[in-house]
Amino acid sequence: MSSNHSPVRMYTSAVCPFCVRAERLLGERGVQNIEKIRVDLDPAQKEKMMAETGRRTVPQIYIGSTHVGGCDDLFDLDRTGKLLPLLGLAE
Repeated sequence: MSSNHSPVRMYTSAVCPFCVRAERLLGERGVQNIEKIRVDLDPAQKEKMMAETGRRTVPQIYIGSTHVGGCDDLFDLDRTGKLLPLLGLAE
């Protein structure tokens, strides 16, 4: 697949198995570039994430301007066939 997809931004931390799973799924779906915001390195980013999403856990994933949610939410989108269209990669 091409790298011409909706931008993906993910709040993440170094030791987060759910972040790894989410990143792996996105890669399998053709996403080659993810803007990763490390909340473990910058407490201000964690505060920003919580203010934006109302959630305290990582990952928090945005595709374009849409807040997808966390890892389970991402997998649910994929399972229901809604992830590729959201990424702009629908065939």
